[in-house]
Order: sequence, then C-alpha cells, then structure tokens
Amino acid sequence: MTTSDGTTSPLTVIQSVTPPFIPQNADVMTVIIEWPAGSPGARPHRHPGGPAFGYVLEGEMLFELEGEAPRVIKAGEAFWEPGGDVIHYSDANNRTDGPLRFVVNMLCVPGQPMLVYVEPEELERLKDRRVPRALP
Repeated sequence: MTTSDGTTSPLTVIQSVTPPFIPQNADVMTVIIEWPAGSPGARPHRHPGGPAFGYVLEGEMLFELEGEAPRVIKAGEAFWEPGGDVIHYSDANNRTDGPLRFVVNMLCVPGQPMLVYVEPEELERLKDRRVPRALP
C-alpha cells in the first residue's frame, strides 16, 4: 500500500466493508475463540447490537450466515457479520486434524448482549432463509 506522501506503508488491508450500521457510543469487545479439531462451533446465534469483524489465526472455519452459502475461511483471511437480525449459523472447525483459532471484534449497543442464541423453534420457522450446501 502506498501512503498519501508516496511512501510504502507496512499496512496491508485484508478487509474493507461498509456495515449497515454502527451503534452510537458502541461498546467494542475483542475476543479470541478456539475450537478443537472437528468442533461444530457455537450454536446458531445473532449479534443484535452491531456488526462483528473477524480474522482466522489458525485452521479453517466453516462459516455460514443467513442468506449466504456456507464457505471456508482459512488462516490469514478475514470475515464479517452485519449484526442485527442476521443469523450466524456456523463458525465450525472445518478440519479434523487441528484447532481453529480466530479473533473477533464485536460492536454493540451499550447494555445489550454481544451474542444471542437462536432457539430451535425459530430456526425451524426460518429454515427457508438458509442456502442449501452444495454436495461434493
């Protein structure tokens, strides 16, 4: 990357997005999540108070958001979630031979939870919003 004065910067942009909203006076939490080999990851959930931005440190994540086909995110790659009402279905460890480690920065309205699990009844009711996974 070249800076405004024409010099080369040590900065490498790995992700640049425009989230649908950033809460005013947002709280920000940075976490490292570690899943063992083959772990299904977190249950389906939402980040109701704001977007989340992540980066895979080690391994591979099977990542699935509502309305998007599942995809694999590898170490060195970034991802993001818009937050709000969008369901995050999967952050599973895609590998059976090693751990998955990723860092996430979550923005949230003060006083709201950073993460809310989606109940099975709601998942069933909204199942048409999932993109079918292509078979190998």
